[in-house]
Amino acid sequence: MIVLVAGPSGSGKSRLARLSGATHLALDDFYFDLDHPGLPMITIGEEPIVDWDDSRSWNCEAAIVALQELVATGSATVPVYSISSSRRTGSKRIESNDSGVIVAEGVFAPEALAPMRTAGLQITPIWLDRPRTLNAIRRLVRDLAERRKPPHVLIRRGLSLWHAESRRKRCALEAGFRPLTMNRARRLLEAGRH
Repeated sequence: MIVLVAGPSGSGKSRLARLSGATHLALDDFYFDLDHPGLPMITIGEEPIVDWDDSRSWNCEAAIVALQELVATGSATVPVYSISSSRRTGSKRIESNDSGVIVAEGVFAPEALAPMRTAGLQITPIWLDRPRTLNAIRRLVRDLAERRKPPHVLIRRGLSLWHAESRRKRCALEAGFRPLTMNRARRLLEAGRH
């Protein structure tokens, strides 16, 4: 069972994967490096920066190849990505466990659903449905604690994500994602275990 978990940054996607005990593929580790050519740009204040919330900043094809390898062989080599430095810092090998469930999660999961299905993967798509203001608070607290970006960038980006969340959820549901609370998502993952 492959469960593709979507939801805004801060909604608890990684936490859900950890709590489930499933094999975990963190799709956000497939961001491109800061110096990758052609990355989308935005201006925050007067400072142009990479728009990390644009799916063109993310390598969907590499994520699908890793997921296919994980399904076919039971293991895959995946990048280790540092959000604070905006680049890969290495790689790691992930192994399927005996749960019978793979959780692939990340902010660009809605954009990955159709290409994953085209690649022949059988996907159960869910949207982790939690209140957007709480998502924003969790995101800011986490990002400040991890020093992911300068505080002024985190605050402006956070407001932008808060405003965009309803639209992104609507698009995900239209694409076939099912909205689930954290508890219902955990039950779904537990039901899929061997």
